[in-house]
Amino acid sequence: MFCTKCGVRVADNTAFCPSCGTPLGALAATSAPSAAIPPAAGSHAAAPGAFAPVAVSPYAGFWLRLVAYIIDAIILDIAIGVPLIAILLGSGVLAGLSAAANNQDSPQAMLALLFSGFFLVAILIAFVVVWLYSAYLESSTWQATIGKKALGLIVTDLEGRRLSFGRATGRFFAKMVSGFIPLAIGFIMAGFTERKQALHDFIAGTLVLRRS
Repeated sequence: MFCTKCGVRVADNTAFCPSCGTPLGALAATSAPSAAIPPAAGSHAAAPGAFAPVAVSPYAGFWLRLVAYIIDAIILDIAIGVPLIAILLGSGVLAGLSAAANNQDSPQAMLALLFSGFFLVAILIAFVVVWLYSAYLESSTWQATIGKKALGLIVTDLEGRRLSFGRATGRFFAKMVSGFIPLAIGFIMAGFTERKQALHDFIAGTLVLRRS
């Protein structure tokens, strides 16, 4: 079939045109762009003074994505941040007891060292959990993290298809590149690019869409 906007040939059942991003589906059911038939004059004309229907963009903008990010951050902070803080506080208390005893070989000193090691391992585990949370859920049948799902958003490739785990992983690590850009410009790009893509979406070749 063909895109009804730019005329590019696309595969059947493709959700979005890979060239111009136009939503397909019912609009692309015709066999060629010339087959699109405009409505007959007066058949669907709006009454004088009535508001014409406004097309809703299928792409999720910056603010929707920001709210989804906040929801995910709260979930991860509860699941990961609380245990990390507990380990860190325990290490600090034991180190303080060791210093008060002025004995580096005391049980408190040994436990403080052990807790410090636990903290470093916990940070590594936390990173893995955040990676799997993002990559696994966005490549699952949900196509979204919990925050995105709560707002009716999904993550797809440029053709509107479900991501593989490998591409979802690439998108996760590409967010680090977005994070290195000063003033969060890499993320704010989702507010003004044509298909509401952040920098990491351009890198990974992904889109964030409103679920229809």
